[in-house]
Amino acid sequence: MNMSPLTRYLTLLCTCLSLCLPGWVQAERIRDLTSVQGVRSNMLMGYGLVVGLDGSGDQTMQTPFTTQSLSNMLSQLGITVPSGTNMQLKNVAAVMVTAELPAFARAGDKIDVVVSSMGNARSLRGGTLLMTPLKGVDNQIYALAQGNVLVTGAGAQGGGSRVQVNQLNGARISGGATVEREVPSSFASERVIRLQLNEDDFSIAQQITDEINRRFGSDTALAENARTVQLAAPQDAAARVRFLASVENIPIQAGPGEACIIINSRTGSVVMNRHVRLDACAVAQGDLTVEVARTQQVSQPDTPLAGGQTVVTPNTQVSVRNSGGSLQRVSTSADLNSVVRALNTLGATPNDLMAILQSMKSAGCLHARLETD
Repeated sequence: MNMSPLTRYLTLLCTCLSLCLPGWVQAERIRDLTSVQGVRSNMLMGYGLVVGLDGSGDQTMQTPFTTQSLSNMLSQLGITVPSGTNMQLKNVAAVMVTAELPAFARAGDKIDVVVSSMGNARSLRGGTLLMTPLKGVDNQIYALAQGNVLVTGAGAQGGGSRVQVNQLNGARISGGATVEREVPSSFASERVIRLQLNEDDFSIAQQITDEINRRFGSDTALAENARTVQLAAPQDAAARVRFLASVENIPIQAGPGEACIIINSRTGSVVMNRHVRLDACAVAQGDLTVEVARTQQVSQPDTPLAGGQTVVTPNTQVSVRNSGGSLQRVSTSADLNSVVRALNTLGATPNDLMAILQSMKSAGCLHARLETD
C-alpha cells in the first residue's frame, strides 16, 4: 500500500506522541479510581489448635490455655481427662486463625486462612489445624477452617547455635476454610448505586459524573461530594450488573493530583510525587555531635610488698563535634527532576532532609502536602 509523504509523516508523528506521552493518550478506567459502596469483604477470626508438630509446640507450663483448650476439645469427643493431670504436650500449639470473607461469598465457597501462633511454639511446620470456627464482628460463625498448614520459613539449631529463614510461627492454608453463612447484601434491591473514589478529589468526581451522563443520559450520575458519585441504576438485577460493568470500563482522563511528600521517620525514607515544586530559598544545615567514651583503667602497686591495693578507675572522655554546613541556595524548581537536583546539592542525609523539608514547608518554599508516618 503506497502512502503519500504527508500521510507517512502524520503516522510517524502519532507514533512518537504515543511513545513519548503515554499519559496523554491513555486513561484510567473508573474501576481503577472507585469502588462500589457496600461491596466489600469482611474480617473473620477464630481460636484453634495445631497438632502433629515435631516437638516444637507450646510449653504447657508457660501457656496453660493450650492445655485447657485441649481438655475442652477432648471432653467434647467423649474423653475425660482426670483433674490435676499435668499433660506435658510438645506437639500442640494454640493459634489464632484469620480470614477475609469476600463480597458475595456463598455457602460452600473456599477461602484462604492465615494461622499464627499465640503461645511460645518454636515452629508450626508439619502441623495440622483442627476444625476451627471463624466468627465475624457480630459473633456469628461464618466459616469453618481445617487442614494442613504451610510454613514458608526454615530453621535449624544445635549446639547452642540457631539459623532461621523467614517466620516459622506463621502459616497459611490455601482454601482452608469453607463458608457456612452468607453475609446479607442489599446490592440487588437498592434503587441507587454509589461509587466511592479512592481519594477525595472534586475534579475527578465531577469528571466521572460528566462522562457517565454523556453516555447514559443527563440524570444518570450525580456527584454528592468529593468522595461519592450517585448512580441511578436499573431495577432488574441482570440489567444492573450490565450497567455497572459498562460504567466501570469508561476511561477517565485523570488530571494531576495533589502534590505530596511522604516522610517515614522510622526507616528514613522520603517519597515525593511528580507535582512537588520549590520556590527559591537558602538553606544551611549543620550537625552537632556529642560523644561520651568511658573506659576502665586498672591501677596496681609497683611492688607486691608495698601494701597497696589494685584499684579500677573509670576514665571518661567527652568530645563535641560541630560540622556546620555552608549556606546553600536552592533555585525555583518546576518539576520533580529539578527538585531532586536541588535537594541533592545540599548533600544532606535522609534525616537531615526530613528537617529541611519541614523547615521549607514552614517557610512557604515547599508547595506540597507533607505527611509523616
